[in-house]
Amino acid sequence: MKLPTFLIIGVQKAGTTSIYDYLQAHPQVYMSPIKEINFFQVDWDNADEETKAKKPNGINSWEKYCQLFADARDELALGEASPNYLFKYQDSAENIHRYLPDVKTIAILRDPVERAYSDYLMHVRDVIGKPKSLVEQAQQVPITSFTIRKGFYYEQLKYFFDKFNREQIRVYLYDELVKNPVEMMQDMYRFIGVDDTFVPDTSSKKQVAQVPKSTTVNQLLRGQNWFRSVVSSALKPIIPLEVRQKIRSKLIKMNSAEKKAMPLLPAERQILRELYREDILKLQDLIQKDLSKWLD
Repeated sequence: MKLPTFLIIGVQKAGTTSIYDYLQAHPQVYMSPIKEINFFQVDWDNADEETKAKKPNGINSWEKYCQLFADARDELALGEASPNYLFKYQDSAENIHRYLPDVKTIAILRDPVERAYSDYLMHVRDVIGKPKSLVEQAQQVPITSFTIRKGFYYEQLKYFFDKFNREQIRVYLYDELVKNPVEMMQDMYRFIGVDDTFVPDTSSKKQVAQVPKSTTVNQLLRGQNWFRSVVSSALKPIIPLEVRQKIRSKLIKMNSAEKKAMPLLPAERQILRELYREDILKLQDLIQKDLSKWLD
């Protein structure tokens, strides 16, 4: 049976999609064809049928999970990337240790303020719920916002450090990926045990943050609403689906702008900085990396 030898465990909005591609490009690496499987977040052996039925990608048993790696041939390293494993650290760490006690784990951490800001913009862009401002989310007592809570890395990572040998865990910073992606990836290649002289093509970004010029127009184009339903019904008999999708994509692009069009104000940034300060200081000692830039 072929099983993963490494896992990308975190975090969202820290370049994991690009890293997945850089790993997949290596001839000695096999990556699961599904990204963000999120298998280890749940104890599927004891899950009820309703929970199993709700699993988005249908990977709700150990047998189905193993099938993701059945096509691997002579690759030296097999892996998958589910950046929510770190956030769901208790269940994920326990289940990973149960099934893959010797697996190597990789976390890519991003300045929690920037990570939350990027996450927030994604929710606005993709019309995911009705997000409150980051400050409103941060000032809730207790904090229930996943967007904010995902940035408290210390306890999440310490749980993995306590559960696994430290030699099994490698922590990178998103800043390292931005500054020198090839150098970081070659270090990662060494960690997972493949040829570290391979040079991935890092010339293009997988995801570029954008925000809508008009949130109202964006909601009409992306959200589930009466406007989209009426327009779709009217155009369906006369315009093919592919053409309608192209028109919609063009309209979305016309309504898109760079993220600087929806900036995080200095006062808002400072509130978030103070919220994360203590956690950052503890994390800095835990991973032995200079995180002073995250405190400025």
